[in-house]
Amino acid sequence: MRAVELIAPRTFRLTEMPIGDPGPGEVQIRIEAVGICGSDLHAYSEGAVGSTPNVYPMVLGHEPAGRIVKAGAGVTGLSEGDRGAIEPALYCYHCEFCLSGHHNVCANIRFLSNPHHPGFFRERVNLPVANFLSIPAGMTFDEAALAEPLAVAMHSIRLASIRPDETVAVIGAGPIGLLTIAALRAARAGRIWAVEPLAHRRELARRIGADVALEPGEAAEEIHAGTGQRGVDCAIDCAAGNHTTVQAIQLTRNAGRVALTGIHSTPLVSMDGSAMRRKELTIFNVRRSNHETQEALDLLHAHAAWFAPLVTHKRKIEEMDEAFAIASQYRDGVGKIIVRP
Repeated sequence: MRAVELIAPRTFRLTEMPIGDPGPGEVQIRIEAVGICGSDLHAYSEGAVGSTPNVYPMVLGHEPAGRIVKAGAGVTGLSEGDRGAIEPALYCYHCEFCLSGHHNVCANIRFLSNPHHPGFFRERVNLPVANFLSIPAGMTFDEAALAEPLAVAMHSIRLASIRPDETVAVIGAGPIGLLTIAALRAARAGRIWAVEPLAHRRELARRIGADVALEPGEAAEEIHAGTGQRGVDCAIDCAAGNHTTVQAIQLTRNAGRVALTGIHSTPLVSMDGSAMRRKELTIFNVRRSNHETQEALDLLHAHAAWFAPLVTHKRKIEEMDEAFAIASQYRDGVGKIIVRP
């Protein structure tokens, strides 16, 4: 089967990879759509995701959807041709964290698209049936590929305990920020501010559900004025940029919450410790999702029109260099790019 490997920073190659038959309890899935994620862009541009360095060659991509082409022994309830979204994490289910329900921080997790665990920029993959979530007949593969990042957004909102009518600032209106805005809308949050330097992303934020979209330089004055100088109940940092985490702290009210959803480029992150202490803020660190994918699929199915503006570009697997160049340079009004293996 064909696959695209990252062999050096900003360098892909199209190659062939072997694949056997699915084992007992597994299905073989033909990958039909994969979204390009922010962590893929970190690996592509920086040679690492946070403190985890790349190990070349590696296959990226962890926002997949596809159809079953083979079923292994013992598989029931699924058959050839079934369509679904795919969960990219493999958990051990027996460590202390899995046993306490924190599967997303499993001590033995294998997350496909990390070093030594090939991701989904390839034509086929064998996976346990538990990692395949069937999708409704009317849902496209492009829509289903949004389930994994939407599940991350929903997990962040659940972790930060967003309640109806609470005010929220979402910093960064890239794909994960846009999906966070949609998830906040579904959670019946109150006024939602999006903070984003790029004009086309501010427009996408408005279309997806932000009440106000602001440039970073005007955010503090506007948000404090709009909350009676109180600040928002929760700020969600989806950008993880040089100053966005500090800005999230500054925008949040006393005894409020800050959720860190984006992935910082460096292990050490600057924070306004004085403001955190003075306000007695609670900081939530978001680690992917924890079984919210089915809930994400339900939301995508129920409100497809909300998410329609997000997918702006589609490319074939042979066009991976172009797809990543567009995404990493924020070109051509890009929102989410879908790659078709």
